Amino acid sequence: MTNQNMETSWNFDNSYACLPESFFTHLKPTPVRSPKLIIFNEPLATALELNVHSLKSDEGTSVFAGNRIPEGASPIAQAYAGHQFGHFTMLGDGRALLLGEQLTTKGERFDIQLKGSGRTPYSRGGDGRAALGPMLREYIISEAMHALGIPTTRSLAVITTGETIIRETELPGAILTRVSSSHIRVGTFQYVANWCTIEELRILADYTINRHYPDIAADENRYLSFLKEVIKRQAALIAKWQLVGFIHGVMNTDNMTISGETIDYGPCAFMDTYDPATVFSSIDRKGRYAYGNQPYIGGWNLARFAESLLPLLHKDEEQAVQIAQEAISDYSDQYRSNWLSGMRAKLGIFNEEEQDEALIESLLSIMQKYHADYTNTFRALTFDKPEDTVLNGTSEFTQWYNQWKERLKRQEESADSTHQLMRNNNPAVIPRNHRVEEALEAAVKKEDYSVMNRLLHVLSNPYAYSQEQAEYCTLPAPSGIPYRTYCGT
Repeated sequence: MTNQNMETSWNFDNSYACLPESFFTHLKPTPVRSPKLIIFNEPLATALELNVHSLKSDEGTSVFAGNRIPEGASPIAQAYAGHQFGHFTMLGDGRALLLGEQLTTKGERFDIQLKGSGRTPYSRGGDGRAALGPMLREYIISEAMHALGIPTTRSLAVITTGETIIRETELPGAILTRVSSSHIRVGTFQYVANWCTIEELRILADYTINRHYPDIAADENRYLSFLKEVIKRQAALIAKWQLVGFIHGVMNTDNMTISGETIDYGPCAFMDTYDPATVFSSIDRKGRYAYGNQPYIGGWNLARFAESLLPLLHKDEEQAVQIAQEAISDYSDQYRSNWLSGMRAKLGIFNEEEQDEALIESLLSIMQKYHADYTNTFRALTFDKPEDTVLNGTSEFTQWYNQWKERLKRQEESADSTHQLMRNNNPAVIPRNHRVEEALEAAVKKEDYSVMNRLLHVLSNPYAYSQEQAEYCTLPAPSGIPYRTYCGT
């Protein structure tokens, strides 16, 4: 049942709240003292068919703060579990509340969630609050990912709470309004498989299929089809991460969505110098979630998802395991196919030849040897300016460059078509870590949001190759201290 609020155009449904009560807890946000709207995503609000003017008013701010529950909303904290750095534990929305699901006239359904809205039964001792810096980071990176064409949760607004939270130091409190096609995770299924009944597991699976994969609902073994569809989306998603040098930082199973969207932008970052061993997260001391490990971890997480579905795949456990193993075994090939296709496009290659993989791997090996910047190397190749890379003049790169040029000659497409293909697949700009930090420092320490707003504008069209983007392509000054990111809890 839906409820339309004409003043703000909220059109909430609460289908997840109609599932078994063991899946969530009904709870209202904890009110905050003096909320202030810091940033509001007007294009996203328009796409959600919301009233922009109303949401920019005090009324909208009170909703984003959790001080006012909009008509039709039914706030819940969702339960889930997860493997955190390989160790299984009970988790849940410790500081987030799902207000409800916004329905558009196109039949689209989007979760509207407040992150940092207070303690829940799943807080595990935390205060349920969030700091301004990490919430702005999620806003910046998630919107940059969207502009890059990568499936992601998005950010509708960030408000400050007027309250101070304590981490290593005192920090300004904030709440992020996050939008997603759903917050159903691999960890959601792990939770239900471990602590609920098989019938409840079936209810969750059927609900998720109907919400995200309705085309397979009538399949003979829809749960096997379901598993295969999730594998397909994750293989495509992680390939997209690798193609732009994105490092998630904390690929726990509770941070892998069933919809195939990127979620949770805590210790994430983008790679400058190409190195598969790159790790930015302060808590990833052994490199489990390093850039080069992300495809493998994606498969590991999917195996955990398959385990949770075993009772639905077949009544005989041994046959269920075999079915699951066969499905999971396709992941690596699917990922590799997506990645190779994307790398061909980055190099302007339209067709397929057997030696393409060796050509690609050779370039990456040379980039790693000479500490080449990942994004700028492909940017230079896009405009055929090898002199703009640190690789230029080396014997290895000269040999590779000639091989690449010969490869391009063996396809029918014109040089202009090749250039356009590369422009469409090699971003001119990414959210460089030093630029993100610069924006966050200005915002948090000086309450100056102009640096962030300009960065967001530049990142909104990463394939434009505009003049104003040029300064955002420069690398950070050399530093003897490695860049580190933090979870922002």
